[in-house]
Amino acid sequence: MNAFFDSLRNLGFRRGPQRLVAGIGGSLAVKLGLNVWLVRLLILLSFLLPVMGLGVYLLVWVLTPWQDDSIPLEQAFGGGRTQL
Repeated sequence: MNAFFDSLRNLGFRRGPQRLVAGIGGSLAVKLGLNVWLVRLLILLSFLLPVMGLGVYLLVWVLTPWQDDSIPLEQAFGGGRTQL
């Protein structure tokens, strides 16, 4: 399981400092080079899709590392990196 979470960290995708709720929109905006508000609007529009929009958002939320490399799903399983 550690290899899976380490591979997520190696993608270079982090929740951005331009965080409103969970930081997913800000992270996508930085990674894609788009305006953060445009990305947030697209995310909100995706919620109109039955189950898909919110489901994908929640999945990305639990799998996306924070700036300190901690991953919510990994912490839920009792794992995670210790802070030194």
